Amino acid sequence: MKRFAALFTRLDQTTRTTAKVDALADYFSEAPEDDRLWTVALLSGRRPKRAVNVTILREWAAESAKIPLWLFEESYPIVGDLAETIALVLPPNRHQSDHSLTHWITEIRRLPTLEEPERKALVRDAWDRLDATERFLFNKLLTGGFRVGVSAKLMTRALSKATGIDEPDLALRLMGDWTPDSTTYRRLVLEPDPDEDLSRPYPFFLAYQLEDAPAELGPVTDWLAEHKWDGIRGQLVLRGGQHHVWSRGEELMTDRFPELAAARDFVPEGTVIDGEILAWQDDAPLPFARLQKRIGRKTVPKKLLAEAPVILKAYDLLEWQGEDIRARSLADRRALLETLVQDLPADAPIRLSPRIDVPDWQAMAATREGSREIGAEGLMLKRLSSAYQVGRKKGDWWKWKVDPLSIDAVMIYAQQGHGRRANLFTDFTFAVWDGNQLVPFTKAYSGLTDAEFRRITAWVRKNTLERYGPVRAVKPHHVFEIHFEGIQESPRHKSGVALRFPRMSRWREDKPVNEANTLDDLKEMLAAYG
Repeated sequence: MKRFAALFTRLDQTTRTTAKVDALADYFSEAPEDDRLWTVALLSGRRPKRAVNVTILREWAAESAKIPLWLFEESYPIVGDLAETIALVLPPNRHQSDHSLTHWITEIRRLPTLEEPERKALVRDAWDRLDATERFLFNKLLTGGFRVGVSAKLMTRALSKATGIDEPDLALRLMGDWTPDSTTYRRLVLEPDPDEDLSRPYPFFLAYQLEDAPAELGPVTDWLAEHKWDGIRGQLVLRGGQHHVWSRGEELMTDRFPELAAARDFVPEGTVIDGEILAWQDDAPLPFARLQKRIGRKTVPKKLLAEAPVILKAYDLLEWQGEDIRARSLADRRALLETLVQDLPADAPIRLSPRIDVPDWQAMAATREGSREIGAEGLMLKRLSSAYQVGRKKGDWWKWKVDPLSIDAVMIYAQQGHGRRANLFTDFTFAVWDGNQLVPFTKAYSGLTDAEFRRITAWVRKNTLERYGPVRAVKPHHVFEIHFEGIQESPRHKSGVALRFPRMSRWREDKPVNEANTLDDLKEMLAAYG
């Protein structure tokens, strides 16, 4: 654990990418193989589930620190992080431990099998053997909330430096449905069996947001343009007589979309298709809210299958006849994909994402403006000569989204943030007018600068009307422009609507409260775009 804590400290003390890569590479060169495997798992999102109820954990921490529970509860929102709060309030450890990261994760994972007195004894003994940083990490793992500012891409780069294995090869090896229980570091990283996991997807190629005029990209004929659909990016993998469906977040979602099993009847083995999973009916996309109902389910009832049938809108072909074709040009891959899809029957669950053929960028811009009318978010622009790369690479793939929807709203509630923003009010509830009443309709916590957050925090502290636990009701005084990507009907909200990806665009200090938008304005948007 000491080696892992030292790695965390090195990562936490720098924002430089090269320094983080060096720290990780040193760790992967020196740590025991089982600790390396768990570190790869943690940094790729495969962390242990929460092992102890956080309410009980707070009680144990207060008791171990010999402070009243109310004092711990008062400290928690100030620090903004439960694991850190516990690490701070506990007295110095009386004993030492040389146990590894793997040992402590193993202990954490067996906690749910123990009776509460045994769980409590194990946790308190760990606190007494670990120093402050080790405790913090132990607590993070204990609560299932371990995160560190390292992307999977950066971690893969460090592994490449430590092992000498090319990054694209490592990225592919780390994809799929593996866990530290199902493999070893040597088998996963150093000596993988190419036939070991026939379900394995490919690392996704991601696009950058286009900020400048598309004319800067060169001739329009060098690009493939298609609609940017609002669904779940996924890969359909057909190998070994089976099919598997993977999300961009490396989540296996085969059982949630049984309609795609029909692809086995029409698509040959040794095929991997990249595309967008959409709720689709009457040759048009359904609102994302329909698809969202299916995301969290392991099994889908017949009623929901009928309400939100899905298809895969095919973007790209990554594997054909068992061959990895990602290095070929998009033009070649697209030609193969078009041949594949055109031979499918009309009721097949795979549809080709159509090309947008226009004579110039001006016509392309006009097509983009009409995206919302067909249920799309904008356009994707892909260089026809490009290979299918790993991760987000600037230059070959761009997303050109339509401008967001916008509403001016009144801030009525404020709540403190977490982590480095624990002492600032950063989470706000906004309302619009319904007659003479302000009706809350959304929350937002991003979009302002640190300086603006400091200013609004000072104002909140002076203008609090009531407190509800960590939430403060404030005087209706400030108007903010809220941007969002979509709107849908929601019976769970008092306003009757819910927004998709709301964020604060700007603080409208020039606008009085009585000029904020109304609930009728939102309902008009709902009728037009919901």
